[in-house]
Amino acid sequence: MSRIGKKPIPVPQGVTATVDGQKVVAKGPKGELSFVANDEVTVKLEDNAVVVSPIDQSKDARSKWGMSRTMVENIFTGVKDGFERKLEINGVGYRAAMQGKNLQLALGFSHDVVYQPPEGVAITCPKPTEIVLTGIDKQVLGQAAAQIREYRPPEPYKGKGVKYAEERIIRKEGKKK
Repeated sequence: MSRIGKKPIPVPQGVTATVDGQKVVAKGPKGELSFVANDEVTVKLEDNAVVVSPIDQSKDARSKWGMSRTMVENIFTGVKDGFERKLEINGVGYRAAMQGKNLQLALGFSHDVVYQPPEGVAITCPKPTEIVLTGIDKQVLGQAAAQIREYRPPEPYKGKGVKYAEERIIRKEGKKK
């Protein structure tokens, strides 16, 4: 029995939600998002809350139950408040700057890396060593952050590279003489 899936998702104030079969559409102050649930679960709008329940008690249906509920909750949060992801850059000479809408990264390569953000993701650089990504779609935002981090992931000896702000790098000891 899914503890997450059992809970109904209240529709936040300022957000309008419509359920059409397996499709949930949410409109809010930040924009509009939709999610199509798997056929293993049913989605209903009851008492200004969305209720997700499995079709039957099969393992497949129960595994998609909690995930579908979380996806619906994420589209509500996205259209109401939006999501934010912070990245930090560590290393001598490593820095980030905005070049129009694109992000220009100096990460120790012979050339600067220019990253073009996907549709719906806004990037800002409050400091040369900090990158802030904002958007309404949590999946697209996380993918963009992962792609930026992939250019130079943090290494375990000095901690140089691009890391998530909340990420903790497990450091290794250097070699002994």
